[in-house]
Amino acid sequence: MPLALDIRLARFDDLAQVDALFARSYARLLKDEYPPSVQVTALPRLNRAKPELLRSGRYFLAEEDDQIVGAGGWSLDPRLHRLGHVRHLVTDHRLIRRGIATRILNAALAQARNEGVTRMACDATRLAVPFYESRGFFSVGPVEVNLAPGISFPAVRMARAL
Repeated sequence: MPLALDIRLARFDDLAQVDALFARSYARLLKDEYPPSVQVTALPRLNRAKPELLRSGRYFLAEEDDQIVGAGGWSLDPRLHRLGHVRHLVTDHRLIRRGIATRILNAALAQARNEGVTRMACDATRLAVPFYESRGFFSVGPVEVNLAPGISFPAVRMARAL
């Protein structure tokens, strides 16, 4: 049965629910893709929503029955104003492959395109690479995302034209 989803812009008061989504989903979705050493250091930092992103007007939530089941958005590159970056796209681990991430990504890409962005990039988890490829992104290569001094997260830089 298809999900009855509402896609809406995030608000700052969604922070606790988004943190809860990240905490319950990232740990389960990434456990087979990354060694325990990476999980122990990186997950506590990945599991926190960025308040400035929630306030940006560029971060979307998917809700079903008033529960947040997906989140994601984008930001404008501060140096290259026609380049956007996909940010913190995640689906509740119990509802993957049901179209939630696709709907959120489509909303983000449409908004970015309307704001004059011509290229979108992302640093994808290993698990997410096939998803992004199916949405027109191509692999640029491996990247280490710096989360804090001495803590990095292996990802795959991906990009696509809008």
